[in-house]
Amino acid sequence: MPVRILFVCTGNTCRSPMAEALLKSKQLPHVEVKSAGVFAVDGGDASEHAKMVLAEKGIDTSHRSSLLTKDDIEWATYVLTMTVGHKQHVVSRFPEAKGKTFTLKEFAIGQEGDVLDPFGGSVDVYRQTREELEQLIGQLIPQLQGEKGNEGETQV
Repeated sequence: MPVRILFVCTGNTCRSPMAEALLKSKQLPHVEVKSAGVFAVDGGDASEHAKMVLAEKGIDTSHRSSLLTKDDIEWATYVLTMTVGHKQHVVSRFPEAKGKTFTLKEFAIGQEGDVLDPFGGSVDVYRQTREELEQLIGQLIPQLQGEKGNEGETQV
């Protein structure tokens, strides 16, 4: 059975699509990836700067934003949010997501914290966010491959 990762941010145009594209680029067997936003408008494009900094790494993204739904929550093995606020929003709106919703930092490195929001920032700010996401996803991969457990749970 695949491990399904759902990245969540605010508008699903910057951080979560970048995280989705970065993890997908690793082409991990048995890992499926999607993203959504807690206040997203369905069908929007990823931000120009997000697409640019991904292209610098040879990653193409043909992203369309989507609003987080109950179906997304049911689909996901883990819901990984970009901020503590996003995590709180997801769990309050979808109580059934409580046991599988973590901030990306909490899941990847065991620390609470937010991923830098580049929205409205320069290309350099987007690069900083991309680099932060790359580091966190590097930490996430061993867990997705079942090399170490998370909170005592057995990884799929």
